[in-house]
Order: sequence, then structure tokens, then C-alpha cells
Amino acid sequence: MFQNVSNDSVLGDMQLHDQVVKILHIEDSAADQALARLSLKRGKLLCSLTTVDTLPAVQEALQTQTFDLILADYHLPGFTALDVWDLVRTRADAPPFVLLSGAIGESAAVDIMRLGISDYLLKDQINSLPHVVKRAIEVHEARLARRRAIDELAQSEKRLAELTEHLHTSIEQERANISREIHDDIGGSLTAVKFNLAWMSRNSPEGALREHTQSALEMLEHALGASQRIMQNLRPPVLDQGLVAAVQWLTQDFERRTGTPTQLHTSREHMNIAPALQVVVYRAAQESLTNISKYAQASRVSLDLSDQEGFLTLEVTDNGVGLDEQARNKPQSFGLRGLSERARTVQGWLDVSSRLGQGTSIILTIPLTDIET
Repeated sequence: MFQNVSNDSVLGDMQLHDQVVKILHIEDSAADQALARLSLKRGKLLCSLTTVDTLPAVQEALQTQTFDLILADYHLPGFTALDVWDLVRTRADAPPFVLLSGAIGESAAVDIMRLGISDYLLKDQINSLPHVVKRAIEVHEARLARRRAIDELAQSEKRLAELTEHLHTSIEQERANISREIHDDIGGSLTAVKFNLAWMSRNSPEGALREHTQSALEMLEHALGASQRIMQNLRPPVLDQGLVAAVQWLTQDFERRTGTPTQLHTSREHMNIAPALQVVVYRAAQESLTNISKYAQASRVSLDLSDQEGFLTLEVTDNGVGLDEQARNKPQSFGLRGLSERARTVQGWLDVSSRLGQGTSIILTIPLTDIET
């Protein structure tokens, strides 16, 4: 059976959160029930106690009411406080659980606390009950607040990851669109102008007109070369030939521009990789090589591209000056941070290993599914 007992003492400044504390009191002794109510009243806690003394009554009370705290004796007829704890510990809304009992031994008390019970109080120390109840509720609320903060942070990180993925996808799409427009419109127009200027150069007499035409052709060749470089940087057409070909082109272009010996090792000549993963790996290689050309002062660079054992990995290693921790964590260091965020959009991760004077190794790892391989 269970019994509702109200304790309507006047609290003033000592009232806990200016509300009635609803307590489920599991106790079969009427005298101990009265002592608990008296102690809470003396402690100026405004409480509403629901008293039960059987396990079915506990179950019924938990199903029909919501409690701020459970206060339980250890030994009761036919069950113990641990049986009650088993009922409530897996509930998402489980309230704090305080054990109020006679002596059960120090070892048993330690074991009980390890199970997750909020607190343990001896009945001969019942005058401390108001303090124990307030502390248990405050600790419980602090844990709930921390859990909510963790959940909110996780949701925020999820939304940020989704936004990052959307931004990367939008940027790559816009790059492809701009590259296509440069190729189709600007490139086509420049090529047509080139043909006209070449005709004029061939058919104009010797003199100032031919010289000006030849000069215009040279400037036009420069413009065509610039447009080609812009298209390659925006979205290299070589990506359409596959990831290995794209990274190989990037490696050769880097060696040609910088004069730094650069080697590429691949696990196979052709990899059937999803387009979204190809872009992530290509951008990682591109950003890594850009950083090397700007800061590393390296005399040797190597790239290793592999799709073995269910993972797509790219490792870019140089023998340059290395990175110190401060340089890697400075607020404006967006290169590696951007690569790491880009890797997360495809459930991958980025590892950076570096020692001053001994070079740097950047490893991108992306898990592959059966479909993607």
C-alpha cells in the first residue's frame, strides 16, 4: 500500500527552489516514517511524501507519479532497496536515490554507492536528512544540466558538420560551374580571337600592323594559359579520369613548378572511388602540397595513395623544417583545420605528425563501404 503525507512547514529563504519537493518514502516502520517527516520539517524543507512499504506499491507509485527523490530503507519485508534501485536506474527520468537505513556495514555501503545510489544515511543520523536531500537534488540537477549541455553540444556539432558538408559541396559545385563557364565561354571566345589574330598576322604586310598583331597573339596566349590554370585550380578536368590520374597530375605539376623531387606511390593504377571522396582526397593533396611549397623548405616530397583494407588513405610526407605546436594551433591556421573538417564530412579523419627540422607527415584516412569500392 502507499500513503500520501504532506509536510507544509513554512520555509522562508530556506525553501528549495521555491517548490514542493515530492519524495517517495519506502519504509515499513510507522515510527521511522514519522521521524523522517519531522526531520524534514525541522530542516524547513517543504515536502510532499508518498509512503509505501511493498514492491508492488513502489511500482504503482513510479508508474502513476513523478518524484524529485526516492528515500528508501534498506531491509523491507520481502525486498530490499536494491530491488527498487533495479526498477529505477535505467529510467531516463530516474530521480536521485537516497538510502536511509540502520547499520548495514561499511563494505555494503561502499558497494551500494558504487551502484550509482546518490547517498547513504544512517537512521541514527536522521537530523542530517534535510541536508542530504538538498545535496542529492542539487547534484542530480547539476548532472542533468551537464547531460543537457553535452546533448546540446553534440547537436550543435552535428549541425555544424552538416553545414560544413553543405558548404564544401556547394563550393565544389560552384567551382565546377565556374570552371565550365571559363572553358565554354571565355576559353572558346579567346580561341576564336586567337584564330582571327593568327589570320591577320599571316595576311598583313610587314610592318607595324604585323608587329602589333603578333604582340596581341602573345598576350592572348598568356590569357589562354591563365584561364587553363584557373580551370585546373577550380576543378581539374583530370578528376574525370579518376583519382589516381588526378593526384598524379597534381604531383607532376608541383614538381615542375617548384623543382622539388616528388614521388607518388599508389596501391593500384585505377581506383573506383565515389566522386565525393575523390574531391576530398584531391583537395587534401592540393592543400598539403601548397603548404609544403610555402613553408616547408623541403628537398624531397612523397605521396602515398592506397585503398587497401577498407580504407582510402593519402599520406603526404616532406623532409622540411617541420611544424611546431604553436604554429599548428594559431587562430588563423585554417589550412589543416579546413582539411580536417572536410575529412569529417565523409566520416574520415586527418592525422598530422611533425618534428622541427625533421619534416611533416599528413595522413588522411577515409573508411570505404562496399559500394564505394
